[in-house]
Amino acid sequence: MFGTNKTPTKDAPRIAGAPATQGLLNSMVTGTTIDGTVNAESDIRIDGFLKGTLTCKGKVIIGSTGQIEGEIKAQNAVIEGKFKGILHIEDLLQIKETAYVEGEINTDKLSVSPGAKFNVVSKMSPQQHVNRVKNQPNAFENNIS
Repeated sequence: MFGTNKTPTKDAPRIAGAPATQGLLNSMVTGTTIDGTVNAESDIRIDGFLKGTLTCKGKVIIGSTGQIEGEIKAQNAVIEGKFKGILHIEDLLQIKETAYVEGEINTDKLSVSPGAKFNVVSKMSPQQHVNRVKNQPNAFENNIS
């Protein structure tokens, strides 16, 4: 009657090599303030205020009401709100039309939507493709000689 015969449950299938936290989202809602260091194994969305350092193995999303002052280290980031500080983004940084970004950015790929307020010093990486181009002979120079 009360079920001593329980059917074992199976975990959802995982993609080989995918982190255990894939698909999970941390959320800091409007009205929340954190002063300090935040480390996230999965994606995180900030709609409140964070002053300090945010390290994330996934994607950081700063919502339209979100504000961060400090440093972000992440795989990817989407900024709709305000950011002031240093950004280290390994892959893609997207700055949306409602965003205000000030400081320094280091990223591989950058997308800035029209209307975004964007006042930064930017460094694009990796630099390997720049070195390859510098070391290749210039076709124009070869045709002149």
